[in-house]
Amino acid sequence: MTFEQQWIEYDYNPFILFDSIGKIISLNSEAQFLLGATSADEIFKIATAYANVTFGFKTTFIELEFGRYKFFAVTVGYENENEVGIKLYQSPSFKINKPPQPIGELTNIYTLVDLCISTNSINSNIIFTKEFDPTIPEIIIDSNSFIKILNKIYLCFIHNEKINTKIFYRVGEHIKYEDKKYSLFSVEISAQNIDNHKMNELEILTANTSFYIDIKKNVTINIPMITS
Repeated sequence: MTFEQQWIEYDYNPFILFDSIGKIISLNSEAQFLLGATSADEIFKIATAYANVTFGFKTTFIELEFGRYKFFAVTVGYENENEVGIKLYQSPSFKINKPPQPIGELTNIYTLVDLCISTNSINSNIIFTKEFDPTIPEIIIDSNSFIKILNKIYLCFIHNEKINTKIFYRVGEHIKYEDKKYSLFSVEISAQNIDNHKMNELEILTANTSFYIDIKKNVTINIPMITS
């Protein structure tokens, strides 16, 4: 996979390439999750409806919702009659109602996540897969609270053969604190089955922390990149 292809594969926004009759030629990871909430036929209809009248690319601002997915725009492009691509831009999926006070020490997020994965791998047959954007810098974070929350999240998915952990930038999203803007990144944990009882325990655990947790089909920890 080329560097350019990796950018598409790990993009937070779904991308799908169709042939002329609506058959999927390729799609990225986020699009695979999206197709769990809607059909390829529905997305193809949107692509053809919002394509430019001539060859080229066209971006349209439109509100779309499929299950937990909400979008504010789509870009549709085609250079011939055989293929058409569509990218859907996700709306922010969580609200921040408290300031991101920099609590803790400068820490490598990958080290913390790997530590939790190693801990939960002990005496377990679960396959832990990882999709890490390698460019997240060291950040100020409450390591003990983060580890407790992440371990609790893994317990919510304990009845699965495979658990995926994804670390990615939230492109175009930021928060403001004391007149400074901070970019956001996320740690997303996903699997096929979820323990709803343990999920209730997770909600209680995270209620009074400084972390911004998005609990839906997947569980996402949204973190500001405060480096000093």
